[in-house]
Amino acid sequence: MSSTNPHVVWHNTSITRQDRETLMNQRGCVVWFTGLSGSGKSTLANAVEVELHKNGIHTFLLDGDNIRHGLCATPKLLEPQYGETFSQRFGLGFAAEDRQENIRRVGATSQLLVEAGLVVLTAFVSPYRNDRERVREWVTSKGKLGDFIEIYVDTPIEVCEQRDPKGLYKMAREGKIAHFTGITDPYEEPLKPELHLKGDRPLEELKQEVLAFLKQRVAVG
Repeated sequence: MSSTNPHVVWHNTSITRQDRETLMNQRGCVVWFTGLSGSGKSTLANAVEVELHKNGIHTFLLDGDNIRHGLCATPKLLEPQYGETFSQRFGLGFAAEDRQENIRRVGATSQLLVEAGLVVLTAFVSPYRNDRERVREWVTSKGKLGDFIEIYVDTPIEVCEQRDPKGLYKMAREGKIAHFTGITDPYEEPLKPELHLKGDRPLEELKQEVLAFLKQRVAVG
């Protein structure tokens, strides 16, 4: 029982993670794709999930843009339904503290899905090294070593800008978007990712490299 919050306690359940993993014949883990906007991490994560699904692996993909519509919605999205006070308190923008909370929520959600025995793929810029390490510590402290696999999709910013499907880099350089990673906000590269990919290579090559790594590390595929 927590000394600071005596009414908040952890309740163990009868069905364990091992029970769920045994039922699905797989090991749960978090596969954390990180990289600049336009690096290809979402496209790669989606392609990997498709292949895992074909091979009977139970997965769930958490995508940065999709999460911003619900779990980590912006104040603007929340305000019509919940009002200004609520939306300003619980909605998340893109300043450093908002990004930190965004990744904290995603990390906690990922850990719960791992407990369910799923292979969780995430695709977030997640620009700050400390935030990614906190997720690693949280996931592994609740589970076991190897539960968190960081994959750095390392794509030159020039290539990201050429892709720029949403025109975000252009708007950031014009001063229309504040706190944009790579332009007005920093991206802190992973120091020791489990897998370091050069993101300007063909998608099929990148996908096969990830799948081979996962097959070796967590026995999927």
